[in-house]
Amino acid sequence: MTDALRDLKNVLGEVADLRAANSVLSWDEQTYMPPGGAPGRAIVLSTLSRLAHERFVDDRIGELLDHLEPEMSGADLDSDDARLLSVTRRVYEKDRKVPSQWVAEFSLETSLAQQDWQKARATADFTLFRPHLEKIVGLRRQYAGFFAPYDSVYDPLLDDFEPGMKTATVRAIFDALRPQQVELVRAIAAKGNVVDDRPLHKAFDEKKQWDFGMEIIRRFGYDLEHGRQDRSAHPFTTDFWTGDVRITTRLRPKYLPTGMFGSFHEAGHALYGQGIPARFDRTLLASRLSSTVHESQSRTWENLVGRSRAFWKAFYPRLREIFPRQLGEVSLEAFYRAINKVGPSLIRTDADEATYNLHIMLRFELELALMEGSLAVADLPEAWNARMQEYLGITPPHDGDGVLQDIHWSVGAFGYFPTYALGNLLSAQLWEAAEKEIPDLTKRIARKDFSGLLEWLRTRVHQFGGKYEAVELIRRATGHPLSPEAYVRYLRGKFGEIYKL
Repeated sequence: MTDALRDLKNVLGEVADLRAANSVLSWDEQTYMPPGGAPGRAIVLSTLSRLAHERFVDDRIGELLDHLEPEMSGADLDSDDARLLSVTRRVYEKDRKVPSQWVAEFSLETSLAQQDWQKARATADFTLFRPHLEKIVGLRRQYAGFFAPYDSVYDPLLDDFEPGMKTATVRAIFDALRPQQVELVRAIAAKGNVVDDRPLHKAFDEKKQWDFGMEIIRRFGYDLEHGRQDRSAHPFTTDFWTGDVRITTRLRPKYLPTGMFGSFHEAGHALYGQGIPARFDRTLLASRLSSTVHESQSRTWENLVGRSRAFWKAFYPRLREIFPRQLGEVSLEAFYRAINKVGPSLIRTDADEATYNLHIMLRFELELALMEGSLAVADLPEAWNARMQEYLGITPPHDGDGVLQDIHWSVGAFGYFPTYALGNLLSAQLWEAAEKEIPDLTKRIARKDFSGLLEWLRTRVHQFGGKYEAVELIRRATGHPLSPEAYVRYLRGKFGEIYKL
């Protein structure tokens, strides 16, 4: 290793340390911090965000990159060091356009906003959150302006979560996917109420829910020597190092799937984080370069594994043993159909697989309208309700189950939502590729054996960390570009069988 490369890694390590400290405090803010700590915590997070940004955009990093890039021109462009330079250059050039004062102000506002969002959601009072959201939308528009000219004001925001992705590309994918999902949902609706999910709406002891979820995510391979699960208002995953990847979940005492599938989902993210090589720690190669790829992992373990018949052949006897009064008279087939019931739902995280992407498309369109200025924050609840009625045929009874349900806008994560839907597409595409190489994958899951799937994902996805953008990683893993085809096949096959379409 040359002195210049060592110097670059040392500086990047210091930036990573500051960001890790910021992440620890953010995790605490959403899990254990008393509400009264919010103002002081916001200031600390703002300072750390500013310092990390200033350290990263310092001229010294640019000088080191200028020195190292010619040296790397004849080297293996697929090596860790070559990829580190290209990834660092890309992020460095983008972050240099953002003033440190903006970073500090954005961090301060979003930290304060999270606390009032939680109060607003609990009381279904949008007016408590509205002033924060107006400031955040203004800050995000200002952020997009740092990168003008652009094809869409949404492009710089989307690029933060999916490098290289354009708003026009998301539109095209959604426009191709929407009619196929709507057609499927209508065909299912025409069958009438043939699936009974009432067994899921009974009283389920929260401690027992928690224990079952922990049992399963351990089985998946989530290493609790290097992770933990806690509770939060909205489930999330955070990683400080590859050796410390934490998740949270949210439990509902009278609806079993929320906590159970929430834990499965976040464990999928965490398995990815724990699978990134430790040699990438304290560099950008350990970060989530592609949110689409990350969401594909969470959706794989939540849905393709966790909502499969094979999985419940293995684990339903255990669940029924834990909840004999609630599930003792419910057959395996009835339970499998119940957790896969298709129908309009208010809450995105509880949505079935056939309608989930419609929730995402709704949010994408509203975000785009807010950024373009065609929708005012004050009119957001009304616009939300109108689209819920248009897309799903239901109207939220109050804003707590409507416009206030997601944490994303309180943390300023405009541009993230589309990656949930794109992650759904990728999960099915990866699954098809995995089945070709592991022909008995379903039988292994029915035997409670997840090692083959996890090893396949480790080899095809996790081990590369942030080395590759999604386009390249997807081609490497599946041999094809991202496409809706595998996901549509999956939905039609699964729900065609359940609903006898």
